[in-house]
Amino acid sequence: MNTHAWPTVFGGGESERTRGGCPSPCGLDVTRMLGEDCTASRQWCHADIISTVEFNYSGDLLATGDKGGRVVIFQREQENKSRPHSRGEYNVYSTFQSHEPEFDYLKSLEIEEKINKIRWLPQQNAAHFLLSTNDKTIKLWKISERDKRAEGYNLKDEDGRLRDPFRITALRVPILKPMDLMVEASPRRIFANAHTYHINSISVNSDHETYLSADDLRINLWHLEITDRSFNIVDIKPANMEELTEVITAAEFHPHQCNVFVYSSSKGTIRLCDMRSSALCDRHSKFFEEPEDPSSRSFFSEIISSISDVKFSHSGRYMMTRDYLSVKVWDLNMESRPVETHQVHEYLRSKLCSLYENDCIFDKFECCWNGSDSAIMTGSYNNFFRMFDRDTRRDVTLEASRESSKPRASLKPRKVCTGGKRKKDEISVDSLDFNKKILHTAWHPADNVIAVAATNNLYIFQDKIN
Repeated sequence: MNTHAWPTVFGGGESERTRGGCPSPCGLDVTRMLGEDCTASRQWCHADIISTVEFNYSGDLLATGDKGGRVVIFQREQENKSRPHSRGEYNVYSTFQSHEPEFDYLKSLEIEEKINKIRWLPQQNAAHFLLSTNDKTIKLWKISERDKRAEGYNLKDEDGRLRDPFRITALRVPILKPMDLMVEASPRRIFANAHTYHINSISVNSDHETYLSADDLRINLWHLEITDRSFNIVDIKPANMEELTEVITAAEFHPHQCNVFVYSSSKGTIRLCDMRSSALCDRHSKFFEEPEDPSSRSFFSEIISSISDVKFSHSGRYMMTRDYLSVKVWDLNMESRPVETHQVHEYLRSKLCSLYENDCIFDKFECCWNGSDSAIMTGSYNNFFRMFDRDTRRDVTLEASRESSKPRASLKPRKVCTGGKRKKDEISVDSLDFNKKILHTAWHPADNVIAVAATNNLYIFQDKIN
């Protein structure tokens, strides 16, 4: 990561898709604004809100899911040979409806079409595969290209109608002719009826054959080829639901060890499990928890300590957790306390009462690593997002906004004033817009390119181009 250019960010031009674009740190430069801001010309609806963002393993494709059950895939353009140092921009590659609203008549329960998570599978051939899930059903999608069509069938005319058998007097050999590129998304597997509670996580195993899905109380292990059964590997549901004290909030497989996974809880704890020890992993191998400071305990302590996201580093040595106010980095060899704690928006501690009243205190922020594990990123309110350099311990706050997204415009770091006299470039904590929040972010696996979802807009930032 180019830490020398850390505070410098640039804006980019607008594209034809409905989601927005702007700036970032580490010398990141917004390649484009993927979208239109529906608030200007027409009211955007609840279904347009982006609910997940995910790069594929190569970083050439970027998938977003929204509350309307749609998946939009962006593809990175190849570098221009005439400008070898220019970076490719992301343009819309495919759009399809992944999930539809359903109704469970046995439980009188409405099932939302909202996409909770998207996870890519490693590419094995020309096609791409991804898993998408709503609250109850996981689907495996195949994304493939078609640029040729067959012509000259014996039994059908070119328009597809069956020919009169008595008029067929010769045998024709069909030939392939070029056609406009068509990207097709087809469902290959549907994994359903395995979760009583809402699915909050899916994670593909490093063996590329299995994946896990987690809800509030259980974690299931699936084989990608088998849809009619899964194996329950974690079950924390008590015999008496009145004794329930915590729920599962996130789960992820280790990036290299196919037998190891972690899951986090609403109590701020993380459990590492080894599937070699037993079929049911209710007994964890490692337990990560930071002791609470009794002097700082309050009514909100348990709520803000709940972990909303957990991510292994690419190396597999560390894992990162996000709670309401901070991001913590844990060494897998040390369970007693995190090796790093980064405050995301500590200035909100004095606002917890009002955040509880407007339900913002229950927002689930995600976090992500850069490709070399040297920096981490997470979101905040007022369309702010935070980036932390682990080597230099420097951090920066940036804002994803359309006002700052003019071509090649420089984006300055933002600062929040907590009291006293406010400087010119600072924003008061009382002026923050809690309706504008960045919950979902993603970092390119190799390059300094990030994607930030701000409500119904997607902002893409790219390394500074000299």
